[in-house]
Amino acid sequence: MEIRLQTYLSPCGELLLGSYANKLCLCDWTAGARHTRVMARVQRYLQAPFVEEPSELTRRATQELDEFFAKRRQVFDLPLLFAGTDFQQQVWRNLLKIPYGQTLSYRQTASLLGMPEAVRAIANANGANALSIIVPCHRVIGHNGSLTGYGGGLATKRFLLDLEFTSTKR
Repeated sequence: MEIRLQTYLSPCGELLLGSYANKLCLCDWTAGARHTRVMARVQRYLQAPFVEEPSELTRRATQELDEFFAKRRQVFDLPLLFAGTDFQQQVWRNLLKIPYGQTLSYRQTASLLGMPEAVRAIANANGANALSIIVPCHRVIGHNGSLTGYGGGLATKRFLLDLEFTSTKR
């Protein structure tokens, strides 16, 4: 088994897509040191080598991302594989419940998970998300409405939120 990789050039930065066992395990921004940590974690959890070769699933992911950026898709329909701890996976599954064009604070996310004191741990799990955009960690903001850290950078987070908000205001 191998993790098959494909680069995707989005309107706001380069993403690296990866599939393993017919599931998407990676949709990560390539810029920054965080990317190296995400890649190492995914490879460690899946115990598989990276191969720079598109798969049917990464091609499908590029099509769905194109639709997202063209404001024709609000929900992704891709099989996902989370490479992380049980806690991280719980946080990431919860992110999938945040509706398109809406945001939650880290504090609200912690409360929804029944862990109101775990705000920092939830923020760390959010930051470790290897499936950016697909698992919409960009929809989590500071309690005062401020933009907080994002793997693709704050300008990218603002771009994604603006894209979604303008789509829902038609």
